[in-house]
Amino acid sequence: MAVKLDRDVFFRRAEIMYKLWKEKANDVFQGADAIVWSVGQDEDITYAKSTALQTWLFGYELPDTICVLTKTGLLVLTSKKKVEFLNPLKDGGDIEVELILKSKEDNVDQFGKLIASMKQSGNGKTIGMFLKEKTRSTFVDRWGARLDKESFEKVEIGPAMALVMAPKDEAELAVIKRAAQLSSDVFSKFYKTKLVEVVDQEKRLKHSQLADAIERALSDDKKWTAGMNMEQLEVCYPPIVQSGGKFQLKFSAVSDENRLHFGVIVCSFGARYKSYCSNIVRTMLVEPSEEQQNIYVFLVELEEYLLEKLVPGAKLAGIYEAVLDRIKTKRPELETHLISTIGFAMGIEFREGSLMINAKSKATAQAGMVFNVHVGLSNLKKPGAVDEADKAYALFIGDTVVVQEHGAATLLTPAKKMIKNIAIFLKDEDEDDNEDDYEPNGNDDLIRATDGRTRSKVLDSRTRTEAQSEGKRKEHQSKLAKQMQEEAKRRLAEVRGQVTQKKTRSNNTLAYKHSSMMPQEPDIQDLKIFVDRKYNTVVLPIAGIPTPFHISAIKNISKSEEGDYSYLRINFFCPGSTFGRVDGQAFTNPDATYVKEVTYRGSCGSTGHLSTPATNLSTAFRLIKEIQKKWKTQEAERKEREGIVAQEDLQLTKKNAPRLKDLYIRPNITAGKAKSHGVLEAHVNGFRFTSYRGGTNVDILYNNIRFAFYQPCDHEMIVLLHFNLKNPILLGKKKQENIQFYTEVGEMVTDLGQSHSMHDRDDLYAEQAEREVRRKLNASFSNFKSKVEVLTRQEVEFDSPFRELGFSGVPGKSTVFVQPTTHCLVHLTEWPPFVIALDDIELVHFERVSFHLKNFDMVYIFKDYTRKVAYVLSVPMTSLDQVKDWLDSCDIKYTEGVQSLNWVKIMKTIAEDPEGFFENGGWTFLAPESSEEESEGGESDIYSPSEGGDDPDGTLSEEDYESGSESEEEDLEDFSGEDEELGSDESEGKDWDELEKEAKEADFRRGSTWEEEQQLADSRKRKRHDNRSNSKRKR
Repeated sequence: MAVKLDRDVFFRRAEIMYKLWKEKANDVFQGADAIVWSVGQDEDITYAKSTALQTWLFGYELPDTICVLTKTGLLVLTSKKKVEFLNPLKDGGDIEVELILKSKEDNVDQFGKLIASMKQSGNGKTIGMFLKEKTRSTFVDRWGARLDKESFEKVEIGPAMALVMAPKDEAELAVIKRAAQLSSDVFSKFYKTKLVEVVDQEKRLKHSQLADAIERALSDDKKWTAGMNMEQLEVCYPPIVQSGGKFQLKFSAVSDENRLHFGVIVCSFGARYKSYCSNIVRTMLVEPSEEQQNIYVFLVELEEYLLEKLVPGAKLAGIYEAVLDRIKTKRPELETHLISTIGFAMGIEFREGSLMINAKSKATAQAGMVFNVHVGLSNLKKPGAVDEADKAYALFIGDTVVVQEHGAATLLTPAKKMIKNIAIFLKDEDEDDNEDDYEPNGNDDLIRATDGRTRSKVLDSRTRTEAQSEGKRKEHQSKLAKQMQEEAKRRLAEVRGQVTQKKTRSNNTLAYKHSSMMPQEPDIQDLKIFVDRKYNTVVLPIAGIPTPFHISAIKNISKSEEGDYSYLRINFFCPGSTFGRVDGQAFTNPDATYVKEVTYRGSCGSTGHLSTPATNLSTAFRLIKEIQKKWKTQEAERKEREGIVAQEDLQLTKKNAPRLKDLYIRPNITAGKAKSHGVLEAHVNGFRFTSYRGGTNVDILYNNIRFAFYQPCDHEMIVLLHFNLKNPILLGKKKQENIQFYTEVGEMVTDLGQSHSMHDRDDLYAEQAEREVRRKLNASFSNFKSKVEVLTRQEVEFDSPFRELGFSGVPGKSTVFVQPTTHCLVHLTEWPPFVIALDDIELVHFERVSFHLKNFDMVYIFKDYTRKVAYVLSVPMTSLDQVKDWLDSCDIKYTEGVQSLNWVKIMKTIAEDPEGFFENGGWTFLAPESSEEESEGGESDIYSPSEGGDDPDGTLSEEDYESGSESEEEDLEDFSGEDEELGSDESEGKDWDELEKEAKEADFRRGSTWEEEQQLADSRKRKRHDNRSNSKRKR
């Protein structure tokens, strides 16, 4: 047979059955003395308890087989081949198994043996059977007729067997997870994409046609079923697709022949793998109203609340009542719309009728049980709907979940269901200036998947690939400019009444808080220099008085020897001596009298050897240097700890935590250049990275993650997970806002000196091996990502870069490939990373935009005007339109100019008086239309081009801009001068003598040096200038 019998599984599960039978013999087993079940040959029956029990025990369905379970053992009556299959059960087990060979005749003797064993089991009066099942075959019918002649009392044991098989072991859960993942993948990668395409192209598709396509993807399409045994894969039930106001929130519904209506679309389906079922239910919303979105969000919250209540020991009826009470409290108007059953146990059978989550259920949840939870609201009305099909609608969501030993139930179908993931919004007609400007099959004319944020317009399933017209962009940008100005003014008005206080630390720079703390040392009494290491203080004798100075007051110290004397010079911080204190704090009383410098002289003695005064100075110099170094180290560590928020403790998962092995972490957490190698685990409330070397732990809590990124290794040499944090954490002695975990793919360096051939088998094998490694790594990281999103209930949601929207640039020291994501602009491959949140950006300015330049620069101005602007330099000019399209689609205002500006001075001026800045026009000075006003002196010189030192990369100096502007002015003068000369009475054309002279100069120039050519060019330039001056004087 194709399936091999697992003896260990059989005896382990049979022991579970016997144990429960013994514990609840008079309860759910209703006093049964023996249990009898038979399987016929009716192929029309998909789900049956007898078949499920066979599969659970033997791992295979055995048609025309009768099983009798007594108090002492199991008797099986079946055919010869099946007896051979079951033979391994006869020896070595705790339960006695007797196999009886079925004959081709009436099997009178065999039936008699089974009935005799039943009478000897227990009291021999009551037998448990699946009374509601009607399995048919000639063999089973004869057995039924023989059994009816006996006087046994028959009781229903279906609920008892359901309770036995409901808690799943590790092997069963692994199969169910595989089936659930397939259902989730088909929804996310096939159904959702297919539906977006149908809505986009306004295809006329029937419900049944879409359901058939889903069924083919579940059972036949190897794209989604890679690595699965296709012979053991099927659908749990025909997929159900409903829309157009007619909804039946039942799994017995049928996809009708009506056409798909672009409104509320409910779909449910499930994959069945190796006889174990899974299920997923999702509702897609096309152009939902605000009320529909709010109800859907509440429905998702209800399901999450249900999962919180689905814990071991919870009564299923109590869970239903808790959900109903939640509706009464939050949205009482929806109470009557809740469906009567919101879940049921699932396994080999799709639906277990005795383990349903409804008001009538008497069962309790146990750890390991798998449920199909589904929350639905039916018969909802959409106010103001014009179309008859939109007036009535329903919302339905469902998932496959498993009950955990501790905590809420866990999702096994990770397909996203938040409103941002299932809502489809059509582009408004008023956004189109002229529909004729678009091609009929354009990708940008209908669909955009919203994610609930105005910034995140990068599509989840598709991106715009056709450039918008310049006129359309300008119109949209003008609207964005007004919105930006209004938003900035509103933001400033909100914070105007708030008093911003600078963070000040406790005054720990005092030498001594009280005079009594002054040490009574002999050196102080003798008016010598004394260094107090305990309080980081230097006591200096000044005018005969010991005067303490904290080490932070000392700017620098030097020691020198001249002749017979040694000099110790101490310089102090004081107003006017420097731009600010080392610790960044201003002087509290700058009008007071400060000591700027103190010099001490000590005698070296006549013999040239150091005497006692000089020795004291040398000792004081050494000690002051030591505590000064110690103080600076402490201050540096203190500054690193600023902004660090205390995190809660990590709650560890006891077992089966999602993990990734053999990862590297950046930044490095070990000393030296050796990379830190370890394992990353996802626990209850955060991640933990444990280094193999030294066992160092790095904890990252879920609630401290602002953005999470997953970048596959399709076009890179590493596959990575990157976390951008809300609050920095300390790694070593430095605070970090970006933590990355990655694995390298292949060799980072290739020896180009080796000879290679396209037909070299070793190279071909190496390439194939590398492709396989890439595929496995991507699958491993993607699987970990999905598990984390399910574990955190999408509190941590990973984003991936859109490579097709990327462009080259220099955000740091080297040229890299910068890529947008849904919420950010990032480059993650090289370290340090580049991460900018789109929500933080107020404006993007393009510098050095000119047709004769190959590159331009991007400047990112943030809404927080105290934050330093960010740069991406040397972006290829060919990417300008693409970048503009992306920024415009993200509703980000951009401007452009030909020169680089002094952004340090600009932002300083804006931060000092933001209200005045916007009263004077705000960012309008960056617009191209304001160039004429600026040339007339309309703007301050603060907004003038930056000097050489202010250029971010030092590639463009002020001289470059001056020379460029001079050449442009000369060109304009040449052009205007030619027009004037052509319109004058006297033509200044060249005669033959001048032309001949120029030809001689050209011949001479072919052999001349570079300096001579420059001199010749300068002389010609002066000559043209003189000619223009003469022509003007003549006129």
